[in-house]
Amino acid sequence: MGIFRKEFTYNKQVNLNDVVQKFSSYLVNDGWRVQQKVEGSRALVQAQKGGILRDLIAADRALTFTFEQSSDKLRVTVGVGKWLQNLAVTALETLFLGELFLAVDVAEMLWNEHVEKTLVKKLEEIIHTS
Repeated sequence: MGIFRKEFTYNKQVNLNDVVQKFSSYLVNDGWRVQQKVEGSRALVQAQKGGILRDLIAADRALTFTFEQSSDKLRVTVGVGKWLQNLAVTALETLFLGELFLAVDVAEMLWNEHVEKTLVKKLEEIIHTS
């Protein structure tokens, strides 16, 4: 795991659809452009915010959350990834095996550190109440 990607593990089994839906709703209400996909025990949420994100990084990047539910834990990975144009038809297996996260510059890393802390805190609230 690199500096531009963080992984969190929660010793809890959750309804992945509910977690993704609640988190996506929170992001949309906070002004983010969001796309999501859930397939079985895996899910992906991508979020872009106009203005700030576009000023700091290329428009084709997004804050990307991947979720993987096993029988006894939920693993969430957060980082910056390429905005996927056809997420609705993209197989999640390809995303988990491919190069999802990109190296980024220092300004983006500092901004994302702040955003990740805020968003991960909200995501953890959702997970713990699910």
